[in-house]
Amino acid sequence: MRAKITFFVLAAVLVVYFVLVGSRGWLLIREGTPLTVTFGVAVLVLPALGVWFLWRTVGFARDAGRLARELEAEGGLPVDDLRRTPSGRIDRDSADEAFARRRAEAEAAPEDWRAWFRLAVAYHDARDTPRARKAMQRAIALHDGRPVRR
Repeated sequence: MRAKITFFVLAAVLVVYFVLVGSRGWLLIREGTPLTVTFGVAVLVLPALGVWFLWRTVGFARDAGRLARELEAEGGLPVDDLRRTPSGRIDRDSADEAFARRRAEAEAAPEDWRAWFRLAVAYHDARDTPRARKAMQRAIALHDGRPVRR
């Protein structure tokens, strides 16, 4: 829950930033000189890219949440039985053991979105965020019947 609140607060701050930067870009364009128009267009590119990135991130989070709810309803969510350090962080060896099991499951059933979802969770627990994201994207694509990127 804390992660969701943080995400929405940061997203709101980004939206405010996009509006402020966009308004400055628009003011530069309205000046009408070739230099200010060029700068204004360049300034507008940043919020446009930011809005696109935020839109993709929100869509990814929504889709991952949809899969998590479906897997939870089926009783197939991975159980969090990993050992933790005194500070509460997941023990690296414990995460590696769980990862090895999840990778074997995904290799045994490469077209099963559930196996890829659990592998994404294992990557996340092992603190490998880029691979966790790719595994989750694959799970979403498999679930939705879309082509899977290799």
